[in-house]
Amino acid sequence: MANNAPPRWDRMMQQRLARGEAAALGELYDRFASLVHSQAHRMLDDESAADVVTREVFGYVWENPGDYDPKQGSMRSWVARLTHRQSVRRLRSTAAETYEDVDDGGGRADPADLEERVHRATAAARADYIVSSMPAPLRAALELAYIQRRDYRQTAADLGVTEDEARRRLRLGLQLLSTAHTRPLEGSSPPGYGRRL
Repeated sequence: MANNAPPRWDRMMQQRLARGEAAALGELYDRFASLVHSQAHRMLDDESAADVVTREVFGYVWENPGDYDPKQGSMRSWVARLTHRQSVRRLRSTAAETYEDVDDGGGRADPADLEERVHRATAAARADYIVSSMPAPLRAALELAYIQRRDYRQTAADLGVTEDEARRRLRLGLQLLSTAHTRPLEGSSPPGYGRRL
């Protein structure tokens, strides 16, 4: 999803952050804090850990605005990758401490359990990111069908579209969601993004 030229807002935001404009950080926080916090919470299943990750991600962005490479994707996707990376790091760190405690008690730690937990958390975070990034008409159709338990006819009536259009939106939304288990988070770990958060 790399473009030759970044969106104007992303480019301007990076420049403002590089100049040290505190107002730019506030604007960035207002725009992406809910994405960062919900993604971290979904992965860690811990409110206070999600708060810490949110602070760490925005602290990193503030200190390293030059690490954002517009050729690798949008600022939104960069912030999501940072969140994912930091959440995985925290999840592994917490699990390692838990496994050390188990080992001290004579039990056996299973690294495969940790990797499975990371995989599940990553897939859930990808699904959240996909839903929050998909076009509003697709998201609305999925919410009606799967959260409010409407069939495609009721969904069509609620959205004021034809039944064929409702089916199309549901199909496209589900196709996007199906990629959560197979594809990395948008632009995950591209070259140049491997620096420690």
